[in-house]
Amino acid sequence: MGKRSSQRKNAAMMDSDDDNSSMSSTSTMRSDHVSVSVNEDMQVDRDSLLDQAVDALYEKRGSTREKALSAIIDAFNSNLQHQFVEKKFATLLHQCLNCIKKGSSKEICLASHVIGLLALTVGCGDNAQEILEESVPVISQAFKSGSEVSKTSALLECLAIITFVGGSDPEQTEKSMQIMWQVVHPKQSSNVIAVKLSAAVITTMVSAWSFLLTTVEGWNLNPKDWQESITYLSSLLDKDDRSIRIAAGEALALIFEIGSLEKFTAGTKTSSDSSTEVGNKPREYVHIQGLKAKIINQARNLSAEAGGKSSAKKDLSSQRNTFRDILEYFEDGYSPEISIKIGGESLQTSTWSQMIQLNFLKRFLGGGFIKHMQENELLQDVLGFNPKKKNLLDSEHRLSGSEKRMFKSPNSVQNKARTQLLNKQRMFSEGKNIGRFAANLGDDA
Repeated sequence: MGKRSSQRKNAAMMDSDDDNSSMSSTSTMRSDHVSVSVNEDMQVDRDSLLDQAVDALYEKRGSTREKALSAIIDAFNSNLQHQFVEKKFATLLHQCLNCIKKGSSKEICLASHVIGLLALTVGCGDNAQEILEESVPVISQAFKSGSEVSKTSALLECLAIITFVGGSDPEQTEKSMQIMWQVVHPKQSSNVIAVKLSAAVITTMVSAWSFLLTTVEGWNLNPKDWQESITYLSSLLDKDDRSIRIAAGEALALIFEIGSLEKFTAGTKTSSDSSTEVGNKPREYVHIQGLKAKIINQARNLSAEAGGKSSAKKDLSSQRNTFRDILEYFEDGYSPEISIKIGGESLQTSTWSQMIQLNFLKRFLGGGFIKHMQENELLQDVLGFNPKKKNLLDSEHRLSGSEKRMFKSPNSVQNKARTQLLNKQRMFSEGKNIGRFAANLGDDA
């Protein structure tokens, strides 16, 4: 009887467990339904606020447009606005371009940043190419209309981002790099007024140029142009400003990383003209070796520079560490390795190219960097970051119907963009003469 009673008790407990399981399952389903409903309502609210911000860009009052641009930046930093961009891409782009044409320096800074965020959101593809083609003429003209530091720096960063994402061939990237150089070294025939540039503008130009240079690996580079670039960047190592020194040092390390010395001596080793040789070695080879020796000596000095009374300890420490890495790379061939945590996952870099890309994107995205790295597939592909699968599943769970069609189908915009990114990388690796982008540096250095 005790045994039978025990069996009934166990059966009751099993029934109770089934009931609890059913209730728990039902509760979970309800909770999921509520969660999805809340997320959809929040998305509608966000879209509504973004719609209002875009509408405000038509207002005549500049301060109103500035507030609207700031709101758009906050929205794009906090969430990837794929659904909104799908509807309002062209409107947002052209209103931002109008802000650059007619707005104050502050408005130009904000609009430039929005355009960069827009490019990173749409990813590689037709929209990114449209951003680049429509924006370059406007940005080029804006450079000629004044030299205010924050405005010029924002335009340089915008140009770098939209070219990085939307440049589908080497000529487009080269054009943007030329525009950047002309900000610092305007041609005599151009309308750019030659003025003394601030350290911030020079630093931003070198960083933006280096960021684009990371995409040109494998091109058949013109040795003369490389030498002129190295000469100019080497001269920047003697500047007083540490931010300029660091940017120039990283650019020099990148140049040597993506272009071996054989590229500098291409076409000269077999020359029968004795005037091109020094001690049985090609003159260009000797020149490059001399420049490299000079840069190594500069890096050694900067890696051990003593701090003065007015020296900022943080800046001095950053300079020392950077040039110790540069010195180690030039002497032993070891690139610095960086590892940062993003949502429990490690993002690692092991080349100068990767480090420069990571640092530039971190600076541009600011507070939105983590969000973009967790959800932006373009940046994940670029930096080789693979977030946890559960995060991707959670992200997929929150997608609306239109977003699923946009990103999950074989013919989706995102899948097409990924294919175009891979094609772009293959195109770069096939090689194309960069030429001309530093044609004026030799005379100006």
